[in-house]
Amino acid sequence: MSDDEGGGSLYVLTAVLLTPAQFPSILGDDFPEACSLLGVAPNGEGYGLVLGQDEEGARWTVVVDDVSLVATAIASWDCGMEYDLSPDERTIVVSLAGWPLELSVSASGIPEPHDPEQGADGTGRVPLAPPSADAWGPVQRRMGADQIAREWADWRERVATDGGAAAAAHPGLARALEEALAYTTTPPPAGRVRSSFAGEGARTLRVDGPGWSLVARTGEAAFVLLDEEPGEVLTVPGQLTPPAEGEADLPDLPDLPDLLTALDRIAVRPS
Repeated sequence: MSDDEGGGSLYVLTAVLLTPAQFPSILGDDFPEACSLLGVAPNGEGYGLVLGQDEEGARWTVVVDDVSLVATAIASWDCGMEYDLSPDERTIVVSLAGWPLELSVSASGIPEPHDPEQGADGTGRVPLAPPSADAWGPVQRRMGADQIAREWADWRERVATDGGAAAAAHPGLARALEEALAYTTTPPPAGRVRSSFAGEGARTLRVDGPGWSLVARTGEAAFVLLDEEPGEVLTVPGQLTPPAEGEADLPDLPDLPDLLTALDRIAVRPS
């Protein structure tokens, strides 16, 4: 239990990090976009998001600037250990009504989770809420890429070995790869290119751009999801050779392993 900005009690349910290297993709293509959605400045260190309920059961998201405290709590919970996450009031940046993420848990002994009235947090904003899953769009595209990253082995086996051949002719794929390559020479907004440990010397890459998401593992494969292709997963061919006559032009790209190495070199990484 911790104190919220208004001095009341908050029953903490979970917490997530909002940093350039690690933030919920549901919030945006990059760190500044995610911060903008929450109305906070995209500083270099980032924030922690503490999600909980007040004594009336209302949903609240408390943004704190004590990133290390939230990271310690998350690491403890992941290890099955108890940790009383109680941020100091001085670390609270803003308390926002609602939750930006879907939660299946609730605090016991208080009313069921519900949103407080609009304006209860002093911002005048509609309470935060998870996006609808009914329609395909940027949020669903990013969530799809996250799912592939979590279930990498299954996806790697599911896609046929020649799955990239047809995808190579897709104009949307060509656009995504060209923009991804441009990131290696012109730095994109923080968080557009992220790298995380994947075991045995490999890295998992998450790269996002306007209308596309790329998820890859160095030394293995890469997949691209597009806003204009609902639910479709395009396999990036390992050798980005010139297209056959009549196919969409691929940009002048290095082969996939070299492209992933270049992206990993400029990616932000969890500290």
